[in-house]
Amino acid sequence: MRVLSTLRTLLPTVRDYSQVPRSWRGDLIAGLTVGIVALPLALAFGVSSGAGAASGLITAVVAGLVAAVFGGSHVQVSGPTGAMVVVLGPVIAAHGIEALALVTVMAGLMVIAAGVLKLGQVVSFLPWPVIEGFTLGIAVIIFLQQVPAAIGEDAGPSSNSAISALQAIGASSPAESMAAVGLVALVALIMIVAPRIHSRIPGSIVGIVVASVLAQVLAMPVVRIGALPDSLPAPAAPGWDWGLIVVLAAPAATIAILAAIESLLSARVAASISDTGSYDADRELFGQGLASVASGFFGGMPATGAIARTAVNIRSGGCTRLAAITHALVLLFVVYLATGPVSGIPLAALAGVLMVTAVRMVSFSTLRSVVGSTRGDTVVLIVTAVVTVSFDLIQAVGIGVLVAAFFALRSLVKSGGVHREEISGPAQDGDSRIAIYRIEGALFFAAAERVLERVSDIRNVEVVIIRMSQLQSLDATGARVIADLVNTLERRGITVLVKGVQDRHLRLITKVGVLQSLRHQKHLFTALDAAVEHARSHVVRNRAAQPLPESGQYPAASPEIG
Repeated sequence: MRVLSTLRTLLPTVRDYSQVPRSWRGDLIAGLTVGIVALPLALAFGVSSGAGAASGLITAVVAGLVAAVFGGSHVQVSGPTGAMVVVLGPVIAAHGIEALALVTVMAGLMVIAAGVLKLGQVVSFLPWPVIEGFTLGIAVIIFLQQVPAAIGEDAGPSSNSAISALQAIGASSPAESMAAVGLVALVALIMIVAPRIHSRIPGSIVGIVVASVLAQVLAMPVVRIGALPDSLPAPAAPGWDWGLIVVLAAPAATIAILAAIESLLSARVAASISDTGSYDADRELFGQGLASVASGFFGGMPATGAIARTAVNIRSGGCTRLAAITHALVLLFVVYLATGPVSGIPLAALAGVLMVTAVRMVSFSTLRSVVGSTRGDTVVLIVTAVVTVSFDLIQAVGIGVLVAAFFALRSLVKSGGVHREEISGPAQDGDSRIAIYRIEGALFFAAAERVLERVSDIRNVEVVIIRMSQLQSLDATGARVIADLVNTLERRGITVLVKGVQDRHLRLITKVGVLQSLRHQKHLFTALDAAVEHARSHVVRNRAAQPLPESGQYPAASPEIG
């Protein structure tokens, strides 16, 4: 019953389209606009991944439609993205195009499982510098992956995008590369200038059309996309080769994690910049997983929510799922009626589109904000970006989180501490024999020893009052250190009074033996004045029991109880 109840929360409802009667005109216009923007990206990402332009187009149609219907965001637009390209390239290179459908379906099933298991909020635990560093790294990889096509050469043999780009440059001839480089520069220029002329001009489409016409008229020696299918292929299940499944398990898990992270981040950004309501994180995972599974059955790639296309949808007036559905139908129209002209697009033109897209993925104002915040955040961003480019995307996220955790722990340690206080009010004879220590902030394993050293070294006092009312965080190690501190002082004949234990900490300090370490159960106080009065009474009783010697110095405190 619980499973059925969970599934019901993940399925579409009529309420998803309650705003359509009021917003359908804007949704249709937005869907058409996004479809035009998505076409060159779908083709380019397909080519760049090694799956082919047809695979990218199929993904945009099939996955875009399924995610629009089943996803958890009203305005999310899904399809092939740069993160998938980065992971898929090595998989297809190592196992061939036959592995594409299987790894896509496997990754989709994993994302579906994450949605069913309600793991949608996990992405909120990723620190902001890690996300920005990860995005920066992916943008660099996408840009570098386009270098071979931009100079009209095959990619180098290295699996590292930077080294592969250098290998392609080393093998290139300036004369042979001139035509491809010229088309890249032309497309990039048009994409940069077009929005300045009018915000609704689709610079990528205009750039590709101009570059394609120019290449055809001048008979430029550049590689084209080639033949594309004029209809969607019939759905077919991938071959379930168990040996290949085992080999692809790790790449599929990487793709699934990336799909989940990117989709949820995109949905979160969409919710923050639109007034179309919040998103359902678990349903978004469920819908994106279904989209990848459906894409795999049609020969497509894994899909994710696309931040750039989603932002275009919102800016163009999209308010409901109808906009994303329309975007998929626009691309379906291209598949059936316009594959002839599309097949003649130069690969260099697509490389130009992706190079500009990669640069636009990086928000330089955001980078300045991160770098200008703290040294720790700067280090986290740089480390995440470098590891992303140099090694592996998932390793980059993991290492970035660990580095962020280190700096957070370091900051938390600095926020806590122990401070000696003076007794407030008129001074009384013997107050110099009373020490009040305030423990504040966080007391846990990383900071506990410092507190122990600071207080246990005290000399020439008879009573120590430990104030815990401003202690915000306490773990078992911190509580144990307080118990050791009490034992150390009591063994030296110094009476310890504890004041202000919060209810949320009481159970822990009881379990680890702090209260048992006190000389008397009455040495636990809720008010500082009462603790100070009790401490002064101890000093008076000690002085009465052991009069001051002629030197005027107090003797060691007596072990008197009470």
